[in-house]
Amino acid sequence: MSADNCGGNVSVPLRNLLNSIQCIRDRVRDGESNESDGAFNLSNFWETLNQAVKAVSQEATKLSLAFSKPPLPSQQDVEKLAEVILKSVLTLSTVYYWLPKSQGISLRRQVRDATVEVLEGVTQLVEAILSSPLQSLTQEQLTTTGGVWSACDQFTHLPQDNKAAVLVVLSAQIGVVKDAIEEIEQAVSEAHDPFSDVLDDDQEGGEPRGNQDTYWSENDRRVIGPCQGLMKAAAACLRKLMSAVKANGDVTTPQNLAQLDDLADIVKDISPGVDDLALCLYPPMDYSGVETNVSKLAALLKKVLEIIRFSHVCGESQLTWVQFLDGAVDHNLQKAKDLIQQDS
Repeated sequence: MSADNCGGNVSVPLRNLLNSIQCIRDRVRDGESNESDGAFNLSNFWETLNQAVKAVSQEATKLSLAFSKPPLPSQQDVEKLAEVILKSVLTLSTVYYWLPKSQGISLRRQVRDATVEVLEGVTQLVEAILSSPLQSLTQEQLTTTGGVWSACDQFTHLPQDNKAAVLVVLSAQIGVVKDAIEEIEQAVSEAHDPFSDVLDDDQEGGEPRGNQDTYWSENDRRVIGPCQGLMKAAAACLRKLMSAVKANGDVTTPQNLAQLDDLADIVKDISPGVDDLALCLYPPMDYSGVETNVSKLAALLKKVLEIIRFSHVCGESQLTWVQFLDGAVDHNLQKAKDLIQQDS
């Protein structure tokens, strides 16, 4: 039998707990931090937050163990368990709200997402207990308990300041763009026209080959070249920016914190832009679509490079590659457009 149909209305405190945690989770996901004019101690915040996360993990484990085997805990015991776990969840959400936007939007987003994941994990655990038979510890309850532990463990890997948070964003973008470039390179190296060694004249009735939608023509391949060049410029921009942030990123002034957030926000558009361009390169190639996506990606990269140029992470040594990549973007864009116009 499940917690819902056991004696003593055990499900009532569990359902109340579930509703409360869901409300807290939704508020954390959509709410704003409490800005204060006083000094903020980031190291004290992390120490308190990690203690709060540890408490949630411990209380979730106690709740899971209480429902792991018969006999079923009494309604009074469940009410006590629910009260303590709700207190730990409220403490975690309260400590999260301490982190002001002035410490950096990128950092706050990542702490928020990790906090929501813990609250979602506890929600799923309570749901699993409510729907589980009491005779044994179900796989779902084991999985959801492990989910809470995993979500809590993530806090030890979170970036500790906004510079580190922006580096996380850049690293993720680099990985996605690298994958897109490798996929199109592999497709180009493997693709060929299976009938390329058969003369068109040999075809009966002069009908065109029916598989032209599945391979690239020579014209297509010429257009792909500068498109790949633009994608590689995007990858180089992200790698160079990551090095610049590591070397020069500063979180001691509001202006520099804001510049780091601006960089993190705009580079998030690079991987979708690269993906859109890569997708439209596959046969049958639509030249108008290619030109549109080449132009969009080029414009985005120019904007990114401009923001880098006027940010505090750009010193004299960085200016060299910013200018070089700016020229590379222009070159590949123009070459792609010229080839498309010739072939269309």
